[in-house]
Order: sequence, then C-alpha cells, then structure tokens
Amino acid sequence: MELRDIEIFLTLAEELHFGRTAARLCLSPARVTQAIQKQERQVGAPLFERNNRTVRLTQVGRQLRDDLRPLYAGLKESVERAQLAGQGITGTLRVGMLPLNAYDLRPYWDVFRLRHPQWKLRIHKAQLGEAFPALRRGDIDVLVSWLPVDEPDLTVGPVVFAEQRVLAVAADHQLVGRASVSLETISDFQHPHADTGPGYWYDAYAPRLTRRGRQIERGPVVRDAERP
Repeated sequence: MELRDIEIFLTLAEELHFGRTAARLCLSPARVTQAIQKQERQVGAPLFERNNRTVRLTQVGRQLRDDLRPLYAGLKESVERAQLAGQGITGTLRVGMLPLNAYDLRPYWDVFRLRHPQWKLRIHKAQLGEAFPALRRGDIDVLVSWLPVDEPDLTVGPVVFAEQRVLAVAADHQLVGRASVSLETISDFQHPHADTGPGYWYDAYAPRLTRRGRQIERGPVVRDAERP
C-alpha cells in the first residue's frame, strides 16, 4: 500500500465523506474512490459501508485504521526529520497557543529563530478542552496559556506577557460605548461557558461569582476560541 493511499484511507476514516476527503487532500473524488477500491481489493474485504447518505467504517476498516495510524505518523515524522536535516534543521519546537494574538508574540518567535537557526518553530492552535491533554500526549512541546495552571504533572514556566481583560459584545449591545464595566454590571448578562478542561482554570478566566457573591449566569458552550 503506497503512502499516499494510506493518507487517503486515514483521511476518509476521519472525515467519513468522499467529497470532504478529496477537498482536504486536493484530489478529485474519483481519485479517492479508486484508492479505496484498490485497498479493498488488496485487503480482500470492504473497508467502508457506504450509500447515498452515509459512509461508515466496517470492522475490518476500523482495525486497519487503528493499525495504520501510528505507523503513518511515524513515517511522516521520519520523512520530515530527513527533510529538515537536509536543510540543516535538527529539531522542531511545537508551541500550542490558546490566545488569539499569536501575531502579537511575533517578536518572541523572531528572537527564537535568530538564536536557534537549527530549530524549526511551529505554532499550533490549542482547543480549550484539549490544551493540557495535547501537552501530556506530546502533541506540543510548550503551551502558552493563561494562569493559573494547577496541574501537578505539568511545569509552569515564566510569564511571557500580561494583558488587560477585554469584554466583547455585539455592536448593538447596551454596554457599547462604555470605557469599562465591573463584574457586578456584567453579571446581568450571560457569559460563554466551557464545559471542557479543569473547572478552576476557566473559572479564573470567567468567574462564576462577583465580589459581592452575585452569580454570573453561564450561557452558550464554547469549545473553540474562534467559533461557538
């Protein structure tokens, strides 16, 4: 099985949609279909159950997916390391970012590249509920996060930057035009809620109570900092 065909299979196993798989890999749907049919002939059994509405992995397909994932990841990493070595780059630092101001931290990235030209820098967007797990799994090497972080198995480094908290509201909201507002004032309105990640961590960012003990109502659940 060729490396490209493995990539097609694993992508389809994730997307469960031929059109999305083709678009994601910049291929035609016909190329995706041909690759899957070729693999099914090699395996001797269907890998997907498909009709006009749904695409699902068969039991054989699930087994193949689980077996191929770590092998494919290892192959990709090996090829990438070889390519980087050819460019004189000996390592990659993967930085997970929760804030949306990665561009504002560009001076740090520029200094890192200047001081460590043999290292490649990669910035990853970290989801709210996946930030700490991604660090534990080794998907990222460093996480830029807000404090506090009270995780016994994680080491908290120095403060990189500090910024004021900003309240974002709709253009026609009644608080528009105010230079600042207190927690007591904004407790009249719902706040976004994150149902993933440590409770203490999000509570420090979006308190549940005002200083006077008034409850701040939680509203829509947010799992991605860029969309609900």
